[in-house]
Amino acid sequence: MTNEGKSGARTALWLLLAINLFNYIDRQVLASVEPEIRHTFFAAGDPNAMEKTGWLAPAFLVSYMISAPIFGWLADRMSRWIIIGASVVLWSAATAASGLAGTFALLFITRLFVGVGEGGYGPAAPTIISDLFPLERRGRVLSYFYVALPVGSALGYAIGGFVVGHWSWQTAFYAVGPPGLLLGLACFWRRDPRAQIMKQKKRPSLQDYLKLARIRSYILNTSAMTALTFAIGGLSFWVPGYLEYRGLPPSSRIIFGGILVFAGLTATLIGGVAGDRLRKRFAGSYFLVSGIGVLIAFPFSAAMLFTPFPAAWVMMFIAIFFLFFNTGPSNTALANVTHPSVRATAFALNILIIHALGDAAAPPLIGAVADHTNMTVAFLVVSATMLIAGVFWLAGMKYLPVDTNAVEMADAGGPATNPSYS
Repeated sequence: MTNEGKSGARTALWLLLAINLFNYIDRQVLASVEPEIRHTFFAAGDPNAMEKTGWLAPAFLVSYMISAPIFGWLADRMSRWIIIGASVVLWSAATAASGLAGTFALLFITRLFVGVGEGGYGPAAPTIISDLFPLERRGRVLSYFYVALPVGSALGYAIGGFVVGHWSWQTAFYAVGPPGLLLGLACFWRRDPRAQIMKQKKRPSLQDYLKLARIRSYILNTSAMTALTFAIGGLSFWVPGYLEYRGLPPSSRIIFGGILVFAGLTATLIGGVAGDRLRKRFAGSYFLVSGIGVLIAFPFSAAMLFTPFPAAWVMMFIAIFFLFFNTGPSNTALANVTHPSVRATAFALNILIIHALGDAAAPPLIGAVADHTNMTVAFLVVSATMLIAGVFWLAGMKYLPVDTNAVEMADAGGPATNPSYS
């Protein structure tokens, strides 16, 4: 715990958790109203309509992954709270502006600005939490932070499904923008916990950043997250369209949101606790929990595609539950194997890679496959990358302990034990 104290650390955690919640609400509310957006801007007989709306996801992701390294570099050099506050205000304003878009091109542009805003928040927030809490509690605390992923995503689906049932898809964007503006403004009064530490240590050099490419557990973890992001990013964007394809009404998005929030919330928390507790017996526990979870999730994800509803909801619940086991452990491993002086850039580089090679291409790919075959085939093809993610995580188990110890020794002023820091 830093000199900010327990109370200040908890307050920072809750503020960042609330912001992260609206981070994922803003992302998934678009996916929730995708069918209505498609019907608004494209003719019913357009054979490429799904592929076109599928490009709204990469619009966000491309600007997100390009801006993240820039903001990550800045976050290693200035107050991360200022970067977070400005970023949250920007993406919240752009989200509200999405409802004003009168053409598909304008909607595309607003999603670009949402991505830029989130590019400033993504690298900085988890590194603040990592600085505030010690190694032995970090997995559990980061799992609290990342429960926003399933809960926020679920709320995004639910809000979108509820709003389009009573008003218009534009209203969904108007509803979720203002809370983010208020949360962003609250960040400007926070003090960066790294400020005192950085006064006593030199700025990171280019050589410090280049060392990231030699940390084996960092590379394997990023590879696994890329493969899984490809699957989850593509599938999550098209869930509302898939439910429509299966003949379910818009209200089914609320059911899916309920499954996502319960399964994702419990699994994220359990995964974080399991990673911390198993670390005493298995030094590579964070990768063990992540790899086993995703390997269990794949067969249930595939079975859901061929199971009639309502039984398919059960398959979906089990698949989502095990998919979210990795959220806390994998991000904790990222923090543990990178030195605090370059940690924001390490997270930013991870964001760039997992989205550039992961879910940036998945939504339009699923749309293109679905346009020429069907949604079942498209979902099955993309979800197979879950197996690749599991293999990468299990392969990284033997490197994680050494890389973690190297960072702890280097931070304490001792000699590095890993060639990455020699």
